[in-house]
Amino acid sequence: MNPAESYIINQQEPFRAILLHVQVVIETTVPEVDLKYKYRIPFYYIKGRPFCYLNQSKDYVDVGFWHANHLTVHLDKMTTAGRKMMRSLRYRTLEEINDGILIDVLKDAYSVRDKKFWK
Repeated sequence: MNPAESYIINQQEPFRAILLHVQVVIETTVPEVDLKYKYRIPFYYIKGRPFCYLNQSKDYVDVGFWHANHLTVHLDKMTTAGRKMMRSLRYRTLEEINDGILIDVLKDAYSVRDKKFWK
């Protein structure tokens, strides 16, 4: 098991279930991603460039998006939390996850690949 998978499996509930669910949605929606362990958290990369990360912090799971300043969908559902370049979806329970919103944001973030970021 790689360190990113260990990070997910070793979280306490409900965070483990949230992380596992989000992992499946990400890897199903964007099969090109590569799960790595960077900055002590699971990080998804596309062609060697950061795409999004998973972080259990305080009482929520953060699904953070790199290049978030280029995102165009569901911005009202995302938080910047004082960050300039990143936005994230936050989940406190498994039931809070709206797969449609998560998939829309993943597809929007993935569409940035047509720009210089994924070339």
